[in-house]
Amino acid sequence: MKQKISIEKGEGIYVWDEEGKIYIDFTSGWGVTCIGHANPVITDALLDQGRKIIQNPNSGLTYSPARARLLSLLEGILPPNLTRVFFTNSGAEANDAAIKLARKVTGRPDIISTYQSFHGRTISTTSATGQAKHRDRYSPLMPNYRFVPYDNLEALKSSLDENVAAVIIEPIQGEGGVRVPSKGYLKEVDTLCKKNGSLLIMDEIQTGFFRTGPAFLTGSCGVKADFLTMAKGIAGGFPFGAFALSEATTNKLEIGDHGGTYCGNPLGCAVSYAVIKHLMDNNTSRNVEEMGGLALDRMSLWKNIYENSIANIRGKGLLIMIEFQSEDIATNVKNECLARGLFVTQTQGNGIRIFPALNIKKDELEKGLLLLEEAIKNINSR
Repeated sequence: MKQKISIEKGEGIYVWDEEGKIYIDFTSGWGVTCIGHANPVITDALLDQGRKIIQNPNSGLTYSPARARLLSLLEGILPPNLTRVFFTNSGAEANDAAIKLARKVTGRPDIISTYQSFHGRTISTTSATGQAKHRDRYSPLMPNYRFVPYDNLEALKSSLDENVAAVIIEPIQGEGGVRVPSKGYLKEVDTLCKKNGSLLIMDEIQTGFFRTGPAFLTGSCGVKADFLTMAKGIAGGFPFGAFALSEATTNKLEIGDHGGTYCGNPLGCAVSYAVIKHLMDNNTSRNVEEMGGLALDRMSLWKNIYENSIANIRGKGLLIMIEFQSEDIATNVKNECLARGLFVTQTQGNGIRIFPALNIKKDELEKGLLLLEEAIKNINSR
């Protein structure tokens, strides 16, 4: 039976329920509270912009200084070939738009995705998700989606043909189990797409904005994507998203091909600007690499100590997966963590995903890891 908890407030990596019990949050609200809960950076931006204007009149016709500042900031961290940005309300919406526009640009119907992928919960992005448990309950699904194994170039090469509009792929599969591809895989995917005349959609909704160290993995691995989708860490918990496009892709679109009532609203743009600037000004990339390295080094020892429970540990930066020997063990560890005051996310049945706030301090990380290890030790000894 699931325990029901009502969270009343938060601060940094900590949250309190209505009864006053304190918890450490190693989920960062599904990866969105990248600078912690109730950060003044966010509340100040909300208040400052909220006193001016929240939603523009006729947003397709009028713009805002908040939007202009955010666009200028993104220009400095996006891969250089991605010169245009459209703002959305969520990651699923960003992926949905990229898929739609890829079909418009190419005139082709089919989209290739990968098994174990996760791209959203709209009917289109559910159809693009490579996990039957997320798709089959919603039949009939949208047609013209194909699936190939992740990190398998031969399978992709065999599936590409003149009907493929785009390949949509995560640089690291997040919800699918924090699956890190082999070196050179993503670059070769890019090459195969270009050779086939298909577009490449890089889904960085979970990996973007320094979650694994660099601002975006797309740029760090030398991929020249046609679309890059973003959300989660983009605004620190405020509902917001975006997708970036190459100039060549943009030139094949027309006014009216996409739009949205709230897209690029000044309030969301102001919060996003404040969050991203805070991430950049505080050298979050270095903190993620240091804290992620510390966590992986510490956790790598657990595999030998608790070999009856742990099958594998993998990840990059502050996106880490503990794969247990069974789903029952993972469930028991998650419940034990909760009883000790630690929120973790169970995924793929036998896994627990760790992705805390990106500005987590060493003592905070060590405190959470201690609670996690105590939970694993307790379950392992049963």
